[in-house]
Amino acid sequence: MTSYDLAEVQYDKARVARALGGASRDAYWLDDPDRPEPHPALAGDTSTDLAVVGGGYTGLWTALMAKERDPGRRVVLLEGSRIAWAASGRNGGFCESSLTHGEANGLKHLPDEATELDRLGRENLLEIAQAVERYGIDCGFEWTGSLSVATEQHQVQWLAEEAEAAGDNPDLVFLDREAVRKEVDSPLYLAGLWDRTSTAMLNPARLAWGLQRAALDAGVEIYEHTPVRGIENAGSTVRLTTDGGTVTAERVALATNVFPSLLKRTRLHTVPVYDYALMTEPLSPEQLAGLGWHNRQGLSDLNNRFHYYRLTTGSDGRERILFGGYDAVYHFGRSMKPEYEHREETYERLAAHFAATFPQLKDLGFSHAWGGAIDTCSRFFAFFSSAYGGKVAYTAGFTGLGVGATRFGANVMLDLLSGQETERTRLQMVKRKPLPFPPEPVAWLGVKVTTAAMVRADRSQGRRGLWLKAMDAVGMGFDS
Repeated sequence: MTSYDLAEVQYDKARVARALGGASRDAYWLDDPDRPEPHPALAGDTSTDLAVVGGGYTGLWTALMAKERDPGRRVVLLEGSRIAWAASGRNGGFCESSLTHGEANGLKHLPDEATELDRLGRENLLEIAQAVERYGIDCGFEWTGSLSVATEQHQVQWLAEEAEAAGDNPDLVFLDREAVRKEVDSPLYLAGLWDRTSTAMLNPARLAWGLQRAALDAGVEIYEHTPVRGIENAGSTVRLTTDGGTVTAERVALATNVFPSLLKRTRLHTVPVYDYALMTEPLSPEQLAGLGWHNRQGLSDLNNRFHYYRLTTGSDGRERILFGGYDAVYHFGRSMKPEYEHREETYERLAAHFAATFPQLKDLGFSHAWGGAIDTCSRFFAFFSSAYGGKVAYTAGFTGLGVGATRFGANVMLDLLSGQETERTRLQMVKRKPLPFPPEPVAWLGVKVTTAAMVRADRSQGRRGLWLKAMDAVGMGFDS
């Protein structure tokens, strides 16, 4: 059994029920009085130079950077619901430099480009920081780095080997048990690896709303509650059909991510999986002091089913802890429904794991519990496609690491739509697509078998069984 298996066996059910009893089922980041008022839906037909479909990070970055490249270009953004209501407003706020969901996963899939992608990812993160400052986006951007923690004995060696492989890199620091508990005090921590520069923490919804404001100031036209129902070639242009009218565009960027692609040939390349998170009530000064956490790193453990957690400062100036991850739930038929955004079984599990991680916070309750869908693909990082003679570009598959990587993906789409070869469009990452997932019922069975295999690996000192080795061999294995 793992440490978290034990936590589920030993937890106090009554205590967990009390901790969750008052939790709102709204996403914490969206439960904000400063959330912008909605924009009207499209009413009537219009034409534009560039139409962007989707009002999450990918769409917002695409629209804003299109205006940065050409301020005179007319840009229309169409969002089916509200800006940032989906993954962009529900994630943990980890803004990472990695474009490939971790160095190991990048080396597995694109070994010849790993160094170049690392450089491009770090440049992208720096440019995000610069954009946040340039546009005055109040999203709590903190360049804290990330701390990976070993919660099982076999994981200590993994971290030590990674630190050794990095050589004398001063930004990657191995911490033994005593040292890691001086950073963040948890009895579960056996070692840690602090990457000081690859990750920033931020308020995800406020980043999206700041990008929205910057895009509007640049002249982007935004229509909310305007789902795009169809796409068709219209000679030298592309026509998008919505409930309120049509948009005829010279170029189209599809930024729908987890939602079914308007391009039928890419629909099997992604599946939606649901991820969940808790936010604590504010910590007292004494509770915060008992944790340490002076450097405010974003944390994650090394299990196949991993947790991510971080501090965040509320509007009252007090600190809270976001604690999420572990379960990733797939529903038969790639189905997505509002009721899937909550899963009491997972909330209870996360609360039990939180109690085991930070027993000194035994009296701390949770203010919010929520979930949302992630677009995952078989290589676990973004892929790209073009259609209609290069007039349409599409990206998806960010697999939960899109806070930073979506900006890179937006730049790739703009490059593709320009028709000019660039450093980005020459990448095999851009030219090659991941293997598609099979149709049902094979997809559902495959997810179930893979999840069970990952659980067995976590309980067997990380040893990957025959199924996971087979997935590795066909290019559908994950190693972050």
